[in-house]
Amino acid sequence: MTSRVTFISHGATAAVRAASFPLDEGLESGEGSRIAGLGWNGPRAQDVLMGPEVRVRMTAEGLGLTGVVDGGLRDFDYGDWRGLGLGEVEGRDPEGLMGWLTDVEARPHGGESVAGVIERTARWMEGRTAAGHTVAMTCPGVIKSAVVLAMGAPAAAFWRVDVAPLSLTDLRWNGRVWTVRCVSCAINSAAVLL
Repeated sequence: MTSRVTFISHGATAAVRAASFPLDEGLESGEGSRIAGLGWNGPRAQDVLMGPEVRVRMTAEGLGLTGVVDGGLRDFDYGDWRGLGLGEVEGRDPEGLMGWLTDVEARPHGGESVAGVIERTARWMEGRTAAGHTVAMTCPGVIKSAVVLAMGAPAAAFWRVDVAPLSLTDLRWNGRVWTVRCVSCAINSAAVLL
């Protein structure tokens, strides 16, 4: 059976703009109105699922989507680094930050490792192989993990994938493997993939 997952990354937040490890913050001021103003007409799907974060739910609302919260789509657990800027973490724990950026098993912040998020995403994707079309609203780290898995790339390739705020990534399951149709495509009023 063929299946499809259309991932949508949440809109811009203050943490994204400041290169900070996020708390459970909402969208940047005015971002919800900007998203609603796109007049986006999303693809038809059997399921609309979303991570539990406020920024994810606000993005879904702006796009006119209602869905079910799915814990498998939650963002990284950044542990002790939540709410801190990248420069601040580098100043406090340069070895820990470098370890996290170079070793997919590293957890210097006490939260999840990159490998852990990839494994969690793999379990989630296994559940979508016979699900028809799913729209999945989530955070960039989960989407990057899905792309790594679909490509059959090593976990370290996570750092080579860029997912922009408010972008669409489309994956297809052909009954044997996932394929990548697009990564980090801009969402606008015409952004519906067939």
